[in-house]
Order: sequence, then C-alpha cells, then structure tokens
Amino acid sequence: MELTVEYAGEYYSLDEDEPFYVGRQGDLELDDNLFLHRHFLEISHGDGLWWLSNVGARLTATVTDSSGGVNAWLAPGARLPIVFEQTTIVFTAGPTTYELTIHAKGPAFRIAPRDSADAGESTIGHVPLTESQKLLILSLAEPVLRREGTGTSEIPSSAQAAERLGWTSTRFNRKLDNVCDKFDRIGVQGMRGGQGRLATNRRARLVEHAVSSRLVTREDLALLDAPSVGAEDDATP
Repeated sequence: MELTVEYAGEYYSLDEDEPFYVGRQGDLELDDNLFLHRHFLEISHGDGLWWLSNVGARLTATVTDSSGGVNAWLAPGARLPIVFEQTTIVFTAGPTTYELTIHAKGPAFRIAPRDSADAGESTIGHVPLTESQKLLILSLAEPVLRREGTGTSEIPSSAQAAERLGWTSTRFNRKLDNVCDKFDRIGVQGMRGGQGRLATNRRARLVEHAVSSRLVTREDLALLDAPSVGAEDDATP
C-alpha cells in the first residue's frame, strides 16, 4: 500500500524503509510553533502495515477516516494502523490547529457511505444539541471550516466567539460548559477542565472532535448569520 501525506496543498510520498516525521522539525516541518513538539507524529511501516504513532510527550491528535465514521484520539505513546483510503489528522498546539491528510493507494478497508437519514445534523451518538449549542460550536470552528483544504487555523477566544454570536461572555461560557459536559459523558476525551487543563485546550479539543466527526460542516456556517443567531431564550442550556 502506497501512502501520500497532504498538507497545505503540498504532497509528500512515503518510503517504507524510512519513518516520516511531522512536527516543528522533520520531514514535514509545520512551522516554528514553540507549543509544537520537534517530532510529534511518526508514520512508519512494519509488520506488513503502515502505522501512525504519537511520539510527542504532551499533545494529542484526532484521527478519522474520510467519512467521519471512525474517530480516534491518539494520545502520547499510542499508535494506530493506517488502513483507510483517506485518513484525516487534526491537532492543536497552543492557539493553532493543524490538519493533514494521509492518502492510501490500495487501502485495506473502505467505509461504506452512511445513510444521511440516520446521521442527524444536530446529534452525535445519542446526545442531542440545541440550536444555540450548535451555534457555539460553529463560532469556534468557523476558521477551520472556512479554510481551503488542509493547513492551519487559529481557534477564537471565548470573547471573540461570544462577540461573533452577539452573546455575553457569561452566556457563552455557561453554554460551553454544558456542551463540553455532554461530550464528556459520551466518552470524548479532553472535554472536562481541571488542574493543568486550560480553557484554550478544551475549546480546541471541541473543535477537533466536531470537525473531524462531521458534526459541523462548512455548509452549516450560514447558520451563524441567520436572524435567530442570538434569539434563543438564555435559559436554554
């Protein structure tokens, strides 16, 4: 199986005999972001398979297939086999979110398209989202969704996202807590704050998961400019 990595419109062909490194330095040098590991991801071949490994010490990555039907969290020290025709990798270092795609020629598996009737626009798993909750996610994910192809984008601050929606910061932060709690209850990693976990990391993790799982798409951005964007009763979670 032949692999190609796509990032910001550039393509890199991989050699089975040489590991391919992604990070601040390596075969794919992203940028001079001090929050990013020198070597963060490694793509290598062994035991008859290609593997994606997190060789960093702190950062995590979200890994999905092209349909969004398979969604995994790659923690430091973990590795996953690369078996799909197209694998998307999204991760955040500091305020910057990165996205790259691995293309496989002759993949081991192909995911059948999901029935759109069974994939509601406002649900993930069995957890429904209110209109305001989806708008909150869109306000944070807007830079990522507006980006053309893979590359980098900045996650808005809570104040910037609240201003985009015409909400108060208090209302935004309360709804952000509710949304993150919902995802935490269904097992999405990195949603719950705590000692050593800054709000920036929580917002970034929410964007990673929502975009990679196709919970929000570029077509949904029109909702941000709809007349009802700030009209929902503030008592609604």
